[in-house]
Amino acid sequence: MFRWTPEATQEQKQRVAAELSRLPALLPVLRAYHMGADLGVNEGNFEWAAVADFDDLEGYLTYRDNPEHRAIIAEFIRPIIAERAAVQYEF
Repeated sequence: MFRWTPEATQEQKQRVAAELSRLPALLPVLRAYHMGADLGVNEGNFEWAAVADFDDLEGYLTYRDNPEHRAIIAEFIRPIIAERAAVQYEF
């Protein structure tokens, strides 16, 4: 989940989604990949979230460490992110 910097433009936020949307085609370990902006129903929520499903921990680590994913984070996410929250869990 992300909170964007006040300076982040709508175009930059849309670019994050577009870039991350390329990953399922590159990484077969992604079983499901959903993302989107908060609906604004509850005050104080994070602004944007991505949810990724994997078969196992190895799949997650492959995604986490993938060079293309790391490049997207460095080039498009890190410059406009104010706050990030994440959790990995098994179900």
